[in-house]
Amino acid sequence: MDALFLMLAAFGGYLIMYRLYGRYIGRKLFALSKDAQVPAKEFEDGVDYVPTKKEIIFGHHFTSIAGTGPIVGPAIAIIWGWLPALLWVFVGSILMGAVHDFGALILSMRNKGKSMTEVTSKYINSRTKIFFFVVVFLDLLIITAIFGLVIAVIFNMYPASVLPVWLEVPIAIGLGYMIYKRGGNATLLSILALLLMYVTVIIGVYAPITMPAIGGMPATGVWTIILLIYAFIASTLPVTLLLQPRDFINSHQLVVALVLMIAGVFVASLSAEQLPIVAPAVQATPEGAPSMIPFLFITIACGAISGFHSLVSSGTSAKQVRNEEDSLFVGYGGMLTEASLSTL
Repeated sequence: MDALFLMLAAFGGYLIMYRLYGRYIGRKLFALSKDAQVPAKEFEDGVDYVPTKKEIIFGHHFTSIAGTGPIVGPAIAIIWGWLPALLWVFVGSILMGAVHDFGALILSMRNKGKSMTEVTSKYINSRTKIFFFVVVFLDLLIITAIFGLVIAVIFNMYPASVLPVWLEVPIAIGLGYMIYKRGGNATLLSILALLLMYVTVIIGVYAPITMPAIGGMPATGVWTIILLIYAFIASTLPVTLLLQPRDFINSHQLVVALVLMIAGVFVASLSAEQLPIVAPAVQATPEGAPSMIPFLFITIACGAISGFHSLVSSGTSAKQVRNEEDSLFVGYGGMLTEASLSTL
């Protein structure tokens, strides 16, 4: 089957279901109101609670949920065939993942922007809250440790990547200052910031940074400690200072990558009569691999449905959405955009 046809069909399905199913849920189930009181305005403090344009908070939300999972998961799941993987991403994201993210966002917004653990205590009981808190704590601990180590290893293996990553911090701070303090045009400024990021990549190639071992600690260990310190500092700063503008830049980078991949499929299809899919359609019991059920649904999580997304929805996004109607674009739309990445 032609890859171009599958891509266009999937993307068309996402757009249609966003307009039909997403809006239906927002209207009939959640009864979204543009005039409803939201935490971002009720508790506005300029630190965590900040009313934000939906395009900016979408960028922050999307890049927070779209890590390596939606890319690596489907790539691995191909061992069971491309059809089960594609169907799970498509159906799962529309009917489950996007509804989950959207619902978690609204639930938190209607409970003063509280986390899922606090909301659990209100609607179930305090014992469940404690259990949920332990699960969330362990989840975040594992994720922080893994990503810290992975990035440290990348820094150690590819010294040219160090400078571009760290130079994004002052670029993001400058972007936030120009948007929030000087009232600049967010679109034009973000494009400029994106171009600057590409310049830093070139600079990084000519100025690689290699971390030496310090006090007997290997370079990866040193980088891991530095990254954990950075994560702590970044999490305590006002969101408009670093997190929002940084993720806004990152969202543009992801969108550019998506556009380039889509263009690649088009070019490859036009250069040949058909761009065939070489993987088998279905391979339920591949040699040397576990059975498709249930491991397909474990392997592809972020691309279809992930409980971690509720932490993003309630942890930061719910405190920045400026009105309930924007939550459809951020919550439901953000997940379908991630599904598009998984589809590719």
